[in-house]
Amino acid sequence: MEAKEGKERSLKQRQVLMFFVLLGVAQAGSEPRHYSVAEETESGSFVANLVKDLGLEVDELAARGPRVISKGRKMRLQLDRQTGDLLLNEKLDREELCGPTEPCVLPFQVLLENPLQFFQAELRIRDINDHSPVFLDKEIILKISESITPGTTFLIESAQDLDVGSNGLQSYTVSPNSHFHLKLQDSADGMILPQLVLDKALDREEQPEFRLTLTAVDGGTPPRSGTALVRIEVLDINDNAPEFANLLYEVQVPENSPIGSQVAVVSASDLDIGAYGEISYVFSQASEDIRKTFRINAKSGELLLTQKLDFESIQTYTLNVQATDGGGLSGSCVVFVQVMDLNDNPPELTMSTLISEIAENLQETIIAVFSVSDPDSGDNGRMVCSIQDDLPFFLKPSVDNFYTLVTNTALDRESRAEYNITITVTDLGTPRLKTQHNITVLVSDVNDNAPAFTQTSYTLWVRENNSPALHIGSVSATDTDAGANAQLTYSLLPPQDPHLPLASLVSINADNGHLFALRSLDYEALQAFEFGVGATDRGSPALSSQARVRVLVLDANDNSPFVLYPLQNGSAPCTELVPRAAEAGYLVTKVVAVDGDSGQNAWLSYQLLKATEPGLFGVWPHNGEVRTARLLSERDAPKHRLLVQVRDNGEPPRSASVTLHVLLVDGFSQPYLPLPEAAAEQARADPLTVYLVVALASVSSLFLLSVLLFVAVRLCRRSRAASLGGCSVPEGPFPGHLVDVSGTGTLSQSYQYEVCLRGGSGTSEFKFLKPILPNFLAQGEERVNEANPSFRDTFESS
Repeated sequence: MEAKEGKERSLKQRQVLMFFVLLGVAQAGSEPRHYSVAEETESGSFVANLVKDLGLEVDELAARGPRVISKGRKMRLQLDRQTGDLLLNEKLDREELCGPTEPCVLPFQVLLENPLQFFQAELRIRDINDHSPVFLDKEIILKISESITPGTTFLIESAQDLDVGSNGLQSYTVSPNSHFHLKLQDSADGMILPQLVLDKALDREEQPEFRLTLTAVDGGTPPRSGTALVRIEVLDINDNAPEFANLLYEVQVPENSPIGSQVAVVSASDLDIGAYGEISYVFSQASEDIRKTFRINAKSGELLLTQKLDFESIQTYTLNVQATDGGGLSGSCVVFVQVMDLNDNPPELTMSTLISEIAENLQETIIAVFSVSDPDSGDNGRMVCSIQDDLPFFLKPSVDNFYTLVTNTALDRESRAEYNITITVTDLGTPRLKTQHNITVLVSDVNDNAPAFTQTSYTLWVRENNSPALHIGSVSATDTDAGANAQLTYSLLPPQDPHLPLASLVSINADNGHLFALRSLDYEALQAFEFGVGATDRGSPALSSQARVRVLVLDANDNSPFVLYPLQNGSAPCTELVPRAAEAGYLVTKVVAVDGDSGQNAWLSYQLLKATEPGLFGVWPHNGEVRTARLLSERDAPKHRLLVQVRDNGEPPRSASVTLHVLLVDGFSQPYLPLPEAAAEQARADPLTVYLVVALASVSSLFLLSVLLFVAVRLCRRSRAASLGGCSVPEGPFPGHLVDVSGTGTLSQSYQYEVCLRGGSGTSEFKFLKPILPNFLAQGEERVNEANPSFRDTFESS
């Protein structure tokens, strides 16, 4: 069995090797395709159509997944897969990309992914006249001895033009003068060198200095130009020019040489003496790169570095050094500097195609296509590429340093849902440098798990009188699936109670499960309600689950106490009669109040705020009973006004007040006297009104005496019942003279009370009968007991 597997593996390896050999031969035999575009062309401009060049139809090209790949990180071209048009991805600057090199060619590849195929191509960037000639020195100084004979030529600093070809520098002109004319000479490297030719002998005593304008003109349309000032200083006679020991200096400098290090030392000699023998060294015909990279000591000829060298940017420098003596004569030499490469650049990895998520049941799937490069040379630029050994992936090399990352077996999400792959690229230089690129591959899942709530039921508490849109709580569910299969949507389920207006009570945020109260809740109207919520994922098919939510409304102190007795309806005030013979603690009356709230918000306390004669009456704080605080005397005023406050125990507390009128009488035979305020008003009335009041008072007194006699007879008949300490309650419906108080707040039933007088004693006391409907006590007995422990006792006292 093992031998058979070894043969199959060897056969597969030979097949793969043969495939790449044939692919390499096919690519080597194919010539690259050539395209061109003018520099500074706008981004998105059309370059070429690749459909015919590749021999494909438009539909076939789009199906094969074409891509344009170029070296480096910038993608300067883009391919429209629908039409096959090759477009510019950015403006191209020929001078920035290629410098003086002509033609300027950018190689790129066209990659067809399915099946994998490469095509080589080149894009030539045509130059346009977008640069003017520039003199690096705006003022050129020439020192010419007056002994120089006519016909002598003087080399002038030439201008530089970044454009090439016909757009480059073409000619020079000099301003008209009587002593010089301009001569142009072609150099070996194709440059045009301007030279001044002396036409007439100089006479320093006649004119010591000349100022000429040198103009450089290119060949573009329209042409561009640049100027420099040529200042000529006429010197005394100097017949020996400086001479260098060597006309060519060749040096090698490592690219990691520090700034300020010595590159070379040039030396020239002059047979003259004095000022004519003093030599100064300067660069001649130096480009901007040379001026930024090197400097020369004008006295010693020492050549020094002024910035770091980079082999990958520039490999060689050619420096022209000019030695000039005090008389203006000069000699020149060439210093050739070769930059030595070091392994100072790590490899670079450029990802062309990356698939970050694949299905778990696919085999030999291409995960990534990437290329590697190293700008170093030799072994420093050769690279090897690898990944971890314990992963179900392998690297397949392709052409031109391209690799594909492929799965070698079907992936199983249940065993592993994520793979972190590290691609390591190492060069062969000394020391070895490496670059690592991490990619994460996710294994996609199917929707096989329903959402699950963290709780099967939720209980939320909301205080009444809440503001609309208040966040009252949240429900939460989780789904073990991934991606869209785990994205949940929350919703409210139809209520089980068809009369519950759930849509106007709460709403739910479909994304996060937050619950909001849509309107202000009232505890007195709705204490609790229950509804269902659902969570549905976005898989196909979608799965869902449900949970129950119960909302409890908490009571707030939003109802003030309501006084049931005595009634405060704006009619004539109720006057309580108290015999002067009453003892201390005599029950004058009882203030009865209720509160629509619950709990401690309905616990009521009573307080006497104001009295006509302080200290004579007192109010029990827990049951509202108004009793005498001491024995009454003849000196006490007959009429008293008491202001009683009823306060609940909420936060903040609410209160109500009631006014009691108490009349002190000798027994119950003393007629009822009007209040002082009524007497004062009567005194102010006209005489006829006074007479009518007096007559009415007389009739009322006779009626009151009759009533008292009738009451006395009834008391005698009930003496036996009175001796038992209670009032008899008539059978059947209550008589019409009983007080009927309609309940409000939490007292929703009607109450009736009867005032009974106890006979056979020296004091009289009011008694309250039980309510007509006993079922109210069964419902509200606990609340009454909590709010006022003595309130129920008073109602049931006999």
